[in-house]
Formats: sequence, structure tokens, C-alpha cells
Amino acid sequence: MLDLEPWRVRRFVTAELVNPRRGPRGEYHFAFVDLVVLRTARDLLREGVPFGRVRRALENLRDTLPDDHSITQLRVVADGDRVVVREEDTVWDAESSQVLLDFHIYELAEALVPVLASTPPRGPLPEALDASDWFELACELEGSSPEEACAAYRKAIAADAEHVDAQVNLGRLKHEAGDLAAAEALYRAALALRPTDPTARFNLGVALEDMNRLQEARSAYRETVLADPSHADAHFNLAGVLERLGQKHQALKHLKAYRNLVRAHGGESDA
Repeated sequence: MLDLEPWRVRRFVTAELVNPRRGPRGEYHFAFVDLVVLRTARDLLREGVPFGRVRRALENLRDTLPDDHSITQLRVVADGDRVVVREEDTVWDAESSQVLLDFHIYELAEALVPVLASTPPRGPLPEALDASDWFELACELEGSSPEEACAAYRKAIAADAEHVDAQVNLGRLKHEAGDLAAAEALYRAALALRPTDPTARFNLGVALEDMNRLQEARSAYRETVLADPSHADAHFNLAGVLERLGQKHQALKHLKAYRNLVRAHGGESDA
């Protein structure tokens, strides 16, 4: 009915985003709200939102919605690289809960950009930007213009070929845009400079998993938890890959580590 692979459904059950009851033969019995959550997750995945971000967004919605609210009353959609929630006239970010301007206001702001750009600058022109400046600018641009953010990250890397964070962030934007080969190359370039970087290693694992290269993804996730045993998302993703590879005992070990870490942080992963 939902056109979701059984292993994906199991991952959402494992993450406790849906809570089906068990039937007499151990089968899942889903309530209507569970199906709404799964359908929402499916649509976000099809829009190219990575599994980890889908999970975090739905976890945050579950934890922050008042008792008299249900996800069935909301519209959860992908807006560029964000997961946003619409309820009547209010729009907010599903991961941060930050209220956003509505889309038509964004369009008005974009229309003003050429006008503002034509205004003569006040004071002296800034000096040439260095790698750090380009990196900070790219971070600012991510929310409004991912393409311009990519260009700024490339400028940072051109100014400093060893700027690992710029390579990792550019890789993530390429990943979210669906260019998995470019993302993999950038993550590996970052790891060549900083071999123990857990973010680059974890992101590489996600890219490899998205390319269905499960053995390589397993290795990347394992190296991530070795470098940072408190990386909850790496434990969770490693458990999912191990389950898909038929290594259920090892999968349970990492799932237990994930749950312990989440509980230790008050129910939220900081990964």
C-alpha cells in the first residue's frame, strides 16, 4: 500500500517512530497514524532527503507536538535541503522547530535581491576573501541558496586545498542534491587529510549505503564508531546495514548502543 521496502519499515519501527502492536504471530499491526508517518517518510525519502534527516525530523515532531495535535493534521514536505511543516498559515523547520517565513514571502525577498544589489555600497569595498571567509559565507548561504553555497565552498577549497570542513560540507550538499559520486569523492578527499574525522567518515557511510554498497558502508560506519563511540547515528545506521546483510546479532549490539546514547542525551541524538 505504501510502496516501502520491508527493511525500511523495520528501521522506522526500530527507531520507534511508529509503534505498531504485535499480533499473535509476531506480525505488525499498524494504526492509521503509523501509516501517515510511514507515508510521510516515504515521500521525504523520494524527495532525496537522507534517511537520518527524515528520522530526526519525525522524532522532533513526535517529541514536540502537543498532546492534542497529531501528524495527521500537518503537511510535512521537503523544501530544498530542509524538512518543513505546514499547519494552516504557519510554517516551521521540522528539525529545529524554528518558525519560517511563508514561501510567498521568500519569493518577495528574492525579487528584492536585484534591487538591493544595484544600490551603491557604503564605505570601502572589502578586501579579497580568504578560505575562512568563503567558508563562513557558504554556511550562511546554505539555507537560502544551496547552489551559491556550493560555489562558495569551492572558493574556500581553492584558497586552501586542505580545508577539510569545506570539503565535508560541499560533499553533504552534493549528496543531498543526489550527486553521490561527487559526494563520495569529497568525503574521501577530506579523510585523506583528516583520517579520523567522524563526520566525514559517517557521511561517506551514508553515501555508500545510498549507493547500495553495503559492505563498504558497514566498514565506514564501523570506523566512525571506533573514532567516536558516542556517535549515535553511526551506531543506528550500522545496525540497519548489518540487518540488511543478515548479521542480526551484531545489528542488535549497535542498536542497543544507539538507544543507550539517545537516553543518555535526554532522548535526542547530537550527531
